[in-house]
Amino acid sequence: VQLVESGGGLVQPGGSLRLSCAASGFTFSSYVMNWYRQPPGKERELVAFITSAGSSTTYADSVKGRFTISRDNAKNTVYLQMNSLKSEDTAVYYCKARVNFRVYWGQGTQVTVSS
Repeated sequence: VQLVESGGGLVQPGGSLRLSCAASGFTFSSYVMNWYRQPPGKERELVAFITSAGSSTTYADSVKGRFTISRDNAKNTVYLQMNSLKSEDTAVYYCKARVNFRVYWGQGTQVTVSS
């Protein structure tokens, strides 16, 4: 299993970014996919997750209405569209999959929201 995030960077408050997580090594369309983040000096926290077919999504209260998780099962990729970014969204963002009772993480992508 391999998960590779991309799309992070430096953005001003109020701006937008779209993160991608390319997955390989498992039947992507059969598994829930998750986005987590770890702010500096804090613990890793769940941001959002999406069911295998993409029919249901769940968000942390802190990002509801601003972030959208989606997936393209034909491309084995999960996305996180982040709008109206705030300084408190600064973190390393990770995608996560639980495949056959094992948890896999990507290497993370840094998102910095600053003027």
